[in-house]
Amino acid sequence: MRITYLIATVLAAVMNGYAATLNFVGAGSVKEVADRVRVPHRWIVPFGVLLAFGAVGLLVGLAVPFVGAAAASGLILYFVCAVTAHLRVHDSHFGGAVFFLLSAVAALVTDVVYRNPG
Repeated sequence: MRITYLIATVLAAVMNGYAATLNFVGAGSVKEVADRVRVPHRWIVPFGVLLAFGAVGLLVGLAVPFVGAAAASGLILYFVCAVTAHLRVHDSHFGGAVFFLLSAVAALVTDVVYRNPG
């Protein structure tokens, strides 16, 4: 279970770190999604900060368990809101948000199972 936990957590951290970087540099793809879901561009960097904190929190959680669980929970909430934002405007291009949501769920589930065997 340890290997599964490590893979799920590190993969989710890398994915969210990359997404945060795209937000920080103002990537066109991020702006396009923001436009589709009617989110102001001024929110892109703050969303990047949330993603970055989530990514760092997942990695810190490898050593401090409750931090990882909190970070994964925060990312789950973030991506539930992201999927909801897509659905609110009837945008059917929400597969990426669902994929990120599932990666955060995997990180949390593997964390809980690894730390609480039995």
